[in-house]
Amino acid sequence: QVRLVESGGGLVQPGGSLRLSCAARGSIRSINDMAWHRQAPGKQRELVAASTSGGSTNYADFVKGRFTISRDNARNTVYLQMNSLKPDDTAVYYCNADVVNHYATRASYWGQGTQVTVSS
Repeated sequence: QVRLVESGGGLVQPGGSLRLSCAARGSIRSINDMAWHRQAPGKQRELVAASTSGGSTNYADFVKGRFTISRDNARNTVYLQMNSLKPDDTAVYYCNADVVNHYATRASYWGQGTQVTVSS
């Protein structure tokens, strides 16, 4: 089976930085789009950033140049570098990947989520 394993969340002060990672594991033939979403209590899950296998990127307006998405295709891993963090960034962050498995079946997978808390 395919699994996305996240790490890097934690508690940070306003203005600080965190780097999230998400590694896809299992019977993987290829990965197309990879993305980061987040969800705060009582709110809908929202897209933060996305990246294609070729390196094209797309960011939500609220990132405002503070976050950078990148990926290491050889390691099936996507990263989210978060700088100048604000309390409003507090949420559970989920990675998502469009995966073609070993049997050439395409499907979307989600990570387990990692908590990011920005507070003094």
